[in-house]
Amino acid sequence: MAGTSWYTFAIALFAGIGTFLFGFDTGIATTTIAHQSWITYMDHPSKALTGAVVAVYIAGEAGGAILQTIVGDKLGRIRFMQMMCIIVTIGTVVQTASVNFTMFLVGRALAGFAVGGLVGTVPIYLSEISAPHQRGLIGGISGCGISFGTMASNWVGMACGYAPVGAIQWRLPLGIQIPWGPYPMSITTCIILFIGLATFMPDSPRQLIRKGHVDRARIEYIKIRRDLHSTEAQEEFALMHGQIEYEMEREIKSYKEIFRLFRRRAMVSIAVQTMTSLTGVNVIQYYQTILYKSLGIAPKTILALAGVYGTMAFVSNALTTRFLTDQWGRRKMILTGLAGIVVIEIYAAVMQLKFQDSDNEVGKGFAVLAIYLFVVTYYGMLNSTTWLYGAEVLPIALRSKVMGIAAASHFIVNVALTEAGPSAFATIKQNYYYVFVGCTLFFLVIAYFYFPETRHKTLEEIGAAFGDKVVTLTDVEIAREHSVFEAKAAAGHVEDEEAERVHTKV
Repeated sequence: MAGTSWYTFAIALFAGIGTFLFGFDTGIATTTIAHQSWITYMDHPSKALTGAVVAVYIAGEAGGAILQTIVGDKLGRIRFMQMMCIIVTIGTVVQTASVNFTMFLVGRALAGFAVGGLVGTVPIYLSEISAPHQRGLIGGISGCGISFGTMASNWVGMACGYAPVGAIQWRLPLGIQIPWGPYPMSITTCIILFIGLATFMPDSPRQLIRKGHVDRARIEYIKIRRDLHSTEAQEEFALMHGQIEYEMEREIKSYKEIFRLFRRRAMVSIAVQTMTSLTGVNVIQYYQTILYKSLGIAPKTILALAGVYGTMAFVSNALTTRFLTDQWGRRKMILTGLAGIVVIEIYAAVMQLKFQDSDNEVGKGFAVLAIYLFVVTYYGMLNSTTWLYGAEVLPIALRSKVMGIAAASHFIVNVALTEAGPSAFATIKQNYYYVFVGCTLFFLVIAYFYFPETRHKTLEEIGAAFGDKVVTLTDVEIAREHSVFEAKAAAGHVEDEEAERVHTKV
């Protein structure tokens, strides 16, 4: 990678802590509700109450996403992420210290509220600071953070199943999340996180332009794009500046105007998030332990299988983010992922029907294989791609507002599906898969006709794919921007030389 890539890559990894929390806190429910110690401590909750553990969390996520639409732009990306970290810390403390089922649900709701805001903000932030040719990689790290958190939670949950004291089996995995928050048990982690958010991680140049801080936007842009002397970088900033000013002159004041003027872009962003829920990914992820149990698999083996599930999620996600998203394109990955999921879920339903009441060990292996094929396809093709795509198709004026609605729709649909999960698998069993097959087929058609390719385009150029006006620059405007860049670069060079002289004297 070039110097600029490593710098932006480091920022993306740091920002990925936010989505790691989402993946870990979401995934930890999978092993928590499988521990007999948790079931006993919570007085053997019914299937409906077990579903509430997941549903309350997702409802909180929807609330956090809605908050993003209200205050995300006002606070800015970094300050909003800091606030969400505070809330997620409180939520994990409450869960870990729970003395009854109600207290546990409150902690789940608080944690869900925080990660709901984080998971929608991180891909926006990363898409705004990355170069067009590597936005798939940089923006995709937010999705990799989710899958890495899922993997970590599954293995931690399994390991804690061997703890000698019952309650430790589920309290310890929940408590591990606390050090990632801004007021952690570990002071070192606290300092690192706050220094990173306050100094290391740059503000979004696009958001600074919207607020009228053009000079600060240039400075941050220079940090992000180290190839500042290149004509391409200068033209990109000039185009970005011109497009944002053009959109600000036609500022949208209401959601009615959003859906009147940018209907297709808004609906694509919302659809791409809603469709991921309707693939059934959260239902399968949360309740895979129940599915394994229905196949007669032993409890310890069930937790190990969940760990393998998480590992396959992360590995497939990381590989495709690195080698496919920028090279092959978002549209092809979405279409391939949706088509693959339709076939795999039909296969999963057939395998579950044939072998769930069978003594055929080989057959049960093929039933488990269906779940693994699903996780590789979903995380490899859709997980990072959809979060990135939903953010990059929107103009900056709408990004927080519509992305918040899109994330909320993702979580609200998940509430219904996951709340129904335990009861559905207990009654209609494998036929629940066919609900997801029908929904995925519907969105496959929608994606084929309405989702344009965004690969290697600047965020401003993407508007042209939706038929929106994209500003063009005159030679005079480009030359003016070139002069400003040269002046800023020269000023920075002089400051560096002066600092070096002071350092030498000392």
